[in-house]
Order: sequence, then C-alpha cells, then structure tokens
Amino acid sequence: MSKFFFVALPSADRIAVTSALEAGATAIMVPDGNAEKVRNFGKIKVIANDGDMVLGKDIEMIKITKKEDEAKIVALKGAIPVIIENLDWTIIPLENLISKTTNLVQSVKNEEETRLALTTMERGADGVCLFSSDPSVIKAVGNIVRDLESPNIPLVKAKIVSIAPVEMSDRCCIDTTSLLPPGEGLLVGDSAKALFLVHNENVISPYCDPRPFRINAGAVHAYVLLPDNRTKYLCEISAGDRVLTVRPDGKSRVTAVGRNKIERRPMLLVTAEAEGKKISLVLQNAETIRLTNASGEPVSVTKLQKGDEVLAYLGSGHGRHFGTEVKESITEK
Repeated sequence: MSKFFFVALPSADRIAVTSALEAGATAIMVPDGNAEKVRNFGKIKVIANDGDMVLGKDIEMIKITKKEDEAKIVALKGAIPVIIENLDWTIIPLENLISKTTNLVQSVKNEEETRLALTTMERGADGVCLFSSDPSVIKAVGNIVRDLESPNIPLVKAKIVSIAPVEMSDRCCIDTTSLLPPGEGLLVGDSAKALFLVHNENVISPYCDPRPFRINAGAVHAYVLLPDNRTKYLCEISAGDRVLTVRPDGKSRVTAVGRNKIERRPMLLVTAEAEGKKISLVLQNAETIRLTNASGEPVSVTKLQKGDEVLAYLGSGHGRHFGTEVKESITEK
C-alpha cells in the first residue's frame, strides 16, 4: 500500500527541501510564509496555511498525552490524514489506533522509528512525518518508505503447455522512466488470477539494440499488476502511471510509466500451468519478447518449448472489478 511520507522542516532551507524532493516526499511541512520558497525548488505539496494542505482543514496534527487524545483521532473516522505527535515517543498509541481507524501518519525522528511505525502490528501506520532537516536521515527514511511500499511477490515455476499463433493484434510496449536491470519485468496475464513475469528488453540481440526501459508486455486486453494489489488493462496504462516492476527473487518496486506504445503485430498465445492453475498471455511473435525462466534468465517466446519452466505469480483466485479484488464468482476463459 502507498504510504505518506511527509517531511517537517523548520524553514525552507534549500538543501533540506531538495533532499526531501529527491527522497520522494509526499509533502513538506514548513512554518507559514514559506510555501512559495519551497515551490521554488520543485513541484511538491506544501503543508502550511499558505500551502496546498492546511492544518485543521485538509490534515490534522494531534498530540497524544492521554487516552482522550486517541478518541479525538478515532472520531475523525479516517476522513483526513492525522499526524500523531507523542509527548514521549512510543508505539503504544499507534497500536491502539491501527485497529480503529485509518489515515494515521506517525511522527518520527529517524530511521529506527520509521521502520517501527510502518511495521507495527504488520499493517503499520499509513505513513510517517519526519521531523528532521538532516539530508542523510531524510534520504534513509525515504528509502525505508519505498522499500516497505514494495512487497515481495511470491513467484512460482509454471510449466509451458503450448505456444500457438493467433490473429494480428494490438500489443503494448510499456516504456518506463527507469533503466531496468536484467531480470526485472512486469507481471502480466490474460487473467488477473495468474500472471507471467514478462522480461524487459535489456538484452543484447543481433536484431535490435537493447531498450532497458521497455517491456513489450502483451496484448491490449491483458491485466498488469500495479501497486496496492490493483490491476489495469494494458491499454489503459499511460504516461505518469505507476506500475510494479518485479525481479526473479520476487523483490518489487514502484516504477513510473513514460509511454505506452500500442502497435498492431503478429501474436502468440502462450499457455502454462502451475499448481493446477492455467496461465495464459497473448504476446508479440518476435525473438525480442521474453518471459523469465526458472533461473531468472530471459527466454524468448519464439524459443519456448512445451515443458519449459518460467516464472509466474498466482493471485488469490478472486475476481476483479475496476482493478480491485472482489470476492465473487467470476469465470474467465
């Protein structure tokens, strides 16, 4: 789940503001009169009376000194984010609140407090507000927030059942704004219940130069896994969207999309099976389109044989409604 990452600064100091921007802060909180100064260094939300989020209106800050203060937070029913301040820093108030409400942003001063706040009772706070202007602390906390946003995906080995040509179809090349290392790709499938790990084009080939930012992901109808366990059809992905790129060990990260390049191409239907579940995906019929084998290496769809093993992700088995998992009976063929 995406987490809030607020950075509270005593002033619009250039180095501190720039550090927060580079660390991926959601918003910067500064004293009134500093909002425009913050915006001079980059585009980011500012928490201040002259900013984008106003305390007492768009966001609350409540200091917990007694049990009644927790009740004030619960009474808000998660309508707006609440920054929790503790008189003596302790995780107990957060534990009490996690089971009762949402939009909880725990105030922290360092990496240790951040990790504890975001993992308490497994769910953790919905974000943190870092009270520090130290660039190294800001960077470290930003890394922790990103790491905890990106879950480990349990990949399994799937055995290829068949590879067959289908009619000319529209396929999507997802061009990300990051250079993807060997092994990293997107989880894509004809059904959201079972997805192949489609490898990126960071592979030397005699036929074309590597495109280490690109994943030739499949036909327009296919599902792609996004952050927060949501999905979209490939044709719906566009510049600025966030996708979840995954490595063979299951480590994932949130990656931005720069372009979705849709073109009509000859296609193949790749079908596999894992743990009794069918997995399928319509992919372009070309040597440069690759799945990921059981060793984490790219394997071209044109070289795949019946019985080969590739990596895949098996979802919960529930259906989807506008990309969100729902517990209802849905049959996909």
